[in-house]
Amino acid sequence: MLVAAAVCPCPPLLVPEVAAGAAPELDAARAACADALGVLAAAGPDRLVVLGPAEQGGHYPQGTRGSFRGFGVDLDVRLGPGDAPGPELPASLAVAAWLLERTGWDGPIEGVAVDADLPAGQCAELGAEISAGNDRIALVVMGDGSAARTLKAPGYLDDRAAPFDAEAARALGAADLSALAALDAGLARELQASGRAPWQVLASAAEGAGLDGTLLWDDAPYGVGYLVAAWS
Repeated sequence: MLVAAAVCPCPPLLVPEVAAGAAPELDAARAACADALGVLAAAGPDRLVVLGPAEQGGHYPQGTRGSFRGFGVDLDVRLGPGDAPGPELPASLAVAAWLLERTGWDGPIEGVAVDADLPAGQCAELGAEISAGNDRIALVVMGDGSAARTLKAPGYLDDRAAPFDAEAARALGAADLSALAALDAGLARELQASGRAPWQVLASAAEGAGLDGTLLWDDAPYGVGYLVAAWS
């Protein structure tokens, strides 16, 4: 049973060591993420499941390591206590692990990488699977909005980007499950919106949970839509 969720963006630039001199530009986003994660702690979940987009789906047990060496920074993170063997965390889950280390979360935790192109129907199946059972589950849902809000954005300027992000922000802020489930996967792919699939997993996991949403941050630094929301 889902009892709370925190929605956060996943750019490695959230990590100050990666952002270097530009780190202050995302201070407000980091603060909003900390607030969203605080909502999870207040809900008292039995375990935490972290979702994040990746090129390939997969499960990562507690204690899985990640790093930011691919971004030129000698910094390691770990998904909760322990030391699990196996592949490193994908970037989105490594950012989540960094955020959670700052909050001091030390309870049971696992990571789920979501294929960024996962069809909506399969997102729904995954969400239902995650929330099944009697455990009190909280989700940390990582993902970005469009990457096409300005001429200098990674996806250049696309007039469809701002309306897409606005609807995603509205749906996340209102915990509007139907609207999230209806996000256009093809359009999200064209706009490089990596959060679409994880948000749709969240929408399915929250069915019947009666959660309310609050939008904590909505901006597009570097031309990329970054959204922070808390559901409880």
